[in-house]
Amino acid sequence: QVQLVESGGGLVQTGGSLRLSCAASGRTFSNYAMGWFRQAPGQEREFVAAISSSGGLRTYAVSVKGRFTISRDNAKNTVYLQMNSLKPEDTAVYYCAAKGSWSLPASSQQYAYWGQGTQVTVSS
Repeated sequence: QVQLVESGGGLVQTGGSLRLSCAASGRTFSNYAMGWFRQAPGQEREFVAAISSSGGLRTYAVSVKGRFTISRDNAKNTVYLQMNSLKPEDTAVYYCAAKGSWSLPASSQQYAYWGQGTQVTVSS
């Protein structure tokens, strides 16, 4: 069992940066792979990035690769998403999620625990 709380969202201009944080409760955080997903108005939830339990493996959606960086600090029970060169199409509610293995990291169906989301709005 793990509880997740996202923070760091806000309003930013095109080309700007934001860093999202996901704080997790529970002593087993280091055993979970973590992912970031997002959902824009009228769109389906889509994969953004994921990181393995140790932080040794990372994967990104093509749309954000080179602009976003996922990282984690297991000592702080926190996963981060650094977002640079933001575009209006990045506007969405961003969700943090946790899963018990690295298998199918881009599939939302594999994640058992979800945060409530944080809004990111990029103005054009």
